[in-house]
Amino acid sequence: MELKVDRGEGIESWREVTLIYTAALKQIETKMGILNDEFQHVHQYNPIEHIKSRIKTPESIVKKLKRNGFESTIDNMVKYINDIAGIRIICSFTSDIFRIAEMISDQRDIKVIAVKDYITFPKASGYKSYHMIVTVPVYLSDRTVDTKVEIQIRTVAMDFWASLEHKIHYKFEGDAPDHIKNELIECARMVSDLDNRMLQLNEEISAISREKEPR
Repeated sequence: MELKVDRGEGIESWREVTLIYTAALKQIETKMGILNDEFQHVHQYNPIEHIKSRIKTPESIVKKLKRNGFESTIDNMVKYINDIAGIRIICSFTSDIFRIAEMISDQRDIKVIAVKDYITFPKASGYKSYHMIVTVPVYLSDRTVDTKVEIQIRTVAMDFWASLEHKIHYKFEGDAPDHIKNELIECARMVSDLDNRMLQLNEEISAISREKEPR
């Protein structure tokens, strides 16, 4: 694994990359925590179950650069790799996904630069999730660095399916037997049905609770 150093983007080493992208993740996580607390205060409900974050390894970044025909430099890493910093927001219901995405978009210092809606348009494999590429300003002592973060928003059930699919993809190096692929697609349908039924059940419970409230 080799990453060459250059002066592009003002970032000069892997150590500095880690510093800046870790800071960006901390900012996003803090914002999500505040929004979740506010939602609890106003609506007595938390849309976010939990949050996972990670920094992509240098080995994974180099592989992705080579796969896309780019030289392995710090500059190319920052310029062309959108998911060096990744954050996954896990929620209870599909309706929460779009609510959270809207809350993120409404943040003044977060700029949304790309969206992939795999909830409305799932992948052929059955994968469902809502992806956003955003930039968030990281304030250093001598400059501000607008830093890209990939945000994935999905339900608990979607995350469970995606975790298994990811393990199978690497186990078979992207070429799983057809019967396993077909079983995964069927499981994705079951997950989608479960999410829909749980959402309907939650809406019914909420409606009953509102009817019982004193007028």
